[in-house]
Amino acid sequence: MPATVFISRQLPQQALDLARGRATVRVNPEDRPLEKAELAARLREADGLVCLLTDTIDGELLALAPRLRVIANVAVGYNNIDVVAATQRKVVVTNTPGVLTETTADFTWTLLLATARRVVEADGYTRAGKFTEWGLMLLLGNDVHGKVLGILGLGRIGKAVARRARGFSMRVLYHDAVRDLAAERELGVVYQDRDAILREADFITLHVPLLPETRHYIGEAELRQMKPTAYLINAARGPVVHEAALVRALKEGWIAGAGLDVYEEEPRVHPGLLECANAVLAPHIASASRETRTKMATMAVENCLAVLEGKRPPNPVNPEVLGS
Repeated sequence: MPATVFISRQLPQQALDLARGRATVRVNPEDRPLEKAELAARLREADGLVCLLTDTIDGELLALAPRLRVIANVAVGYNNIDVVAATQRKVVVTNTPGVLTETTADFTWTLLLATARRVVEADGYTRAGKFTEWGLMLLLGNDVHGKVLGILGLGRIGKAVARRARGFSMRVLYHDAVRDLAAERELGVVYQDRDAILREADFITLHVPLLPETRHYIGEAELRQMKPTAYLINAARGPVVHEAALVRALKEGWIAGAGLDVYEEEPRVHPGLLECANAVLAPHIASASRETRTKMATMAVENCLAVLEGKRPPNPVNPEVLGS
């Protein structure tokens, strides 16, 4: 009898076809995250789950899913899953690393450029029929080329962002928990401590994971160190920035602007941010290219099917479960 897989949201057809060819598949037909009770009802008979970051998989839910053997997250991050509880129940957790690196780096630059050059404001201005010579003065932005870029977190995405900075003739500073001498030689980036980067950089991009020590990694103290002409870009995880402090920084002119793709309490956005014309706000779409989302979904399905077929999945988060 084939295993049963529940897929919490619609996925690209290629991923669905792959799953249906090797398992009995049930898919949430609604374009919304399911409530806990709804998700629990669908997991009672499921052997595998393919889910998104918007699905909270905690110990209480796992206790209601006695047959569950694998949770395949369609994301690099997995802070939506209680990995400890899953490990205790011998449920394998997997993610989709690597595949979204370049796409997320692209979008980091999209936010950076749109914020510096006030593209969203200019679009609204033009649509409102205000395209006059005065617009040339009212919508002055800031140059990007030749400026200083500060990268906080020099992992795969941070390095991809640094590579793109070469085309803008930028001086690139970085900080990471571990100094990367190979990246310094390859990319010409310069290691500095975080506070020095905050004080010096014209643009700061965040690429740190969400860990207890990185929650509110950028708060009031850090924002006050930044230059009033500087911009903060976050396409990493929402809680690494203290949103209330960021709202004050934007409204009171501590910094020039911010570009955000992620938020502390998604899908809720701090209402103060919605009032800030100097903030470019996107709904967590850094990886939302057709090509990348198809690769992510297919990778997640492959992870799920591998476990259900008694094989080692390509991307286990808690590999210790496999040995047990």
